Amino acid sequence: MRYDFDEIIPRRDTESVKWDLAAGDVLPMWVADMDFRTAQPVTEALMKRVQHGVFGYTKAFDAYYDAVAGWFGRRHGLNVKREWILPVIGVVPAVSAVLRALTTPGDKVILQSPVYHCFYSVINNNGCKAVSNRLMYDGKSYSVDFDALEQLAADPLVKVFLLCHPHNPAGRVWTKDELMLMGNICRRNGVTVVSDEIHCDLTYGGYRHIPFASLGDEYLLCSVTCTSPSKTFNLAGTQGANLFVADERLKRSIMHTLDANGISEPNAFAVDAVTAAYNEGEEWLEQLLHYLYDNYLFLENFLAEHLPALKALPLQATYLVWIDCSALHRPSRELAQILLRDQKLWINAGAIYGDGGDNFLRINIACPRSLLADGLNRIKNAFAAL
Repeated sequence: MRYDFDEIIPRRDTESVKWDLAAGDVLPMWVADMDFRTAQPVTEALMKRVQHGVFGYTKAFDAYYDAVAGWFGRRHGLNVKREWILPVIGVVPAVSAVLRALTTPGDKVILQSPVYHCFYSVINNNGCKAVSNRLMYDGKSYSVDFDALEQLAADPLVKVFLLCHPHNPAGRVWTKDELMLMGNICRRNGVTVVSDEIHCDLTYGGYRHIPFASLGDEYLLCSVTCTSPSKTFNLAGTQGANLFVADERLKRSIMHTLDANGISEPNAFAVDAVTAAYNEGEEWLEQLLHYLYDNYLFLENFLAEHLPALKALPLQATYLVWIDCSALHRPSRELAQILLRDQKLWINAGAIYGDGGDNFLRINIACPRSLLADGLNRIKNAFAAL
């Protein structure tokens, strides 16, 4: 069937974090939440569950595990065994539980900044210290500083490398060579790789996501992979996600922490949504990817015509565009404040993503093109004088 991603779906007064925290006529383009209806097979599966009318304690059974394994085999070439899959209620709480299992207070966790801001709070809340291997920026794209990573990983207090893959907010898809270099550094130094691959399905232009765990058994056994259909199918509110853990000792430790924190039992809606999305959602996803990349090209052309001082970094993955605003010579928090105050546009200041983010703004383009045009015109109106 043909999906209409241009349709405006009113979301105010639906308990939406994105829209109901945006007062009045504020246009929210901040949090990673799409303004599209999910795939019809997912909606039908949820309607069937609602019509059943009984919402008791729920457990994932064979159909769920088969759907997850089937998806990653078909889409990403990763042969996931059922015993590796640990259902959880979300990637962020799962990362927190994994850190609790792998670290003790005072340990260090490597990040590659600028990076997803929730990682910092998760690390700090577990009594650990985030250490940044700042990504190298050449004015066009980002790359990894492998020498600096080697030095950081050699610190005996470093226990975990928290890898954002694909990278948010930079939109990078890490190559096989890059992943192997990162993995080899961690293996040499006894550092566990926790790979957040929540954006793995959202890649464009011939770029292909390579699961860290697919590099070989030596990488599989020193890593934990975090996945969810929440970004892919706009299902964050259903709270369904999975960890892949192949090493038995590591898995036992993580399972204990997951159970202790009560995040290992997905609800009835999550089980049905995940199963339907992975079994029947590919047609919807393929159409979505075309629409999202056309949105990126629309943004890129708009900036070139109206705001040539701003540069949108190449979007290899995600639906979050990282815009270089260094030519404006203003801190990102000030720029975001100007947009919100003067144009009622809510986007993210790059400063929240840590070291190296302050010359940037992040904008969510997963919306109907008319809303994207509205948001871009608000940026033009706010920044033309600057």
